[in-house]
Amino acid sequence: MTDDLNGISSKRGSGHGDRRRWLPKQVISGENERIFSVLPESVLTNFLNPTSENALLWNVIYPLAQPTISLMDLLNIRPLWGNPNEENKADDALTPYYWGYDVEGVRLDKLGDVLLMIDGSGPKTEVDLYFLGERNLILVESKRKSGFGRCSRFTKRRCPEMHLPAGDDRLPCRYWEIEKSCFTSHLTMGPRPKPDSESPTCNRHYQLARTLTIGRELADLLEREFHLWVFAPRSHWSKLEKDWLDFTERVKDDSLWRRLRVIAWEDIQKIAGR
Repeated sequence: MTDDLNGISSKRGSGHGDRRRWLPKQVISGENERIFSVLPESVLTNFLNPTSENALLWNVIYPLAQPTISLMDLLNIRPLWGNPNEENKADDALTPYYWGYDVEGVRLDKLGDVLLMIDGSGPKTEVDLYFLGERNLILVESKRKSGFGRCSRFTKRRCPEMHLPAGDDRLPCRYWEIEKSCFTSHLTMGPRPKPDSESPTCNRHYQLARTLTIGRELADLLEREFHLWVFAPRSHWSKLEKDWLDFTERVKDDSLWRRLRVIAWEDIQKIAGR
């Protein structure tokens, strides 16, 4: 492991199956794990990017979680943003689910049901990393150079609240309309968008709001305490900070607010050297 986020080891193994053969040049270890036979094409394609966020996530977390990683090891890292380690917090052995799958390619329990419930029949939210313990569920958004995701329908001027003409064939946005999907259940989002609105809050915080909504529902079903974290390079934090601070100020649940956290990738890498 290297502290250089662009560092790629020359250590490689032989892959099995078409989907795994082209991955190893971006993957330091674990390229033969069954997960690479089931990951969505969008996830696999990202591995080909020289600054791939997916490759960074895998190359850092996979060697640390063999097969689990200690919650306390992560909480003891001084965060870029967030509360210091909670006193009297019990440790938990966290199993990583990369893009919803463990290394054996098994889907996280109840995740498919929750995605269908929250996202409906449209494109499903693709959270980068889930940590599942006996008592905790942590959803992690991995960043390297990109910002937080915006709403593609708004960007393409296809927002049903603002851009599409009213009519029998226009369905309202489910994130404002459907109870389980509503961002406003957990966040103070301001007024609902309408045709003469400026860029709405739901566009600015689209990725984080969907991740939070899914995490809360999944944690309730699994009877776990929910955390929402971001992993980002220290040098990139300044580009994320403004949007993150605005998002955190909108979280309604004070106890959840205390379980929000941003951690530097470089500090996570250091755990491997202990």
